[in-house]
Amino acid sequence: MEPKRYLRQLSRGANNATIALSETEVGRIFSQDTRSDIGSEAEKMRFANEVNGLVVKFHRLEANEVLGVDMLVMERLYPLDFRAHKVEMREIQVDVFTDELRALHAAGFAHHDLQRPSNLPGERFDNILLTAQGLRLIDVGISVLGAR
Repeated sequence: MEPKRYLRQLSRGANNATIALSETEVGRIFSQDTRSDIGSEAEKMRFANEVNGLVVKFHRLEANEVLGVDMLVMERLYPLDFRAHKVEMREIQVDVFTDELRALHAAGFAHHDLQRPSNLPGERFDNILLTAQGLRLIDVGISVLGAR
């Protein structure tokens, strides 16, 4: 069975669709009984945002009455084609990404899914976007936080 498609849908991961809310915000939809998942994802996103700017910025949790779903609202990113950048610039962007990822790990945040498994739909590495601000992670779903 094909998953539900939403108006203004931007993407769909293994469990959730993401829709455009405005020019500056998107909402990740949690349509089943996933309150603990949405809360956990929000907590991990907030934590990562305090460490550095690698993970997409968390804005708020919101109940969408029209759709009948809970949403994790975050900043809207506009991906760029990596081929628009010179190889030297791409190498610098990967170095910055690596440093920021190491800082997250040192703080107790581990992502666990930077490369999408080949048996799931979507492009490999589709939770990493190149933006005007550099490489960004857009999903923290199966990440974990160490003991704090």
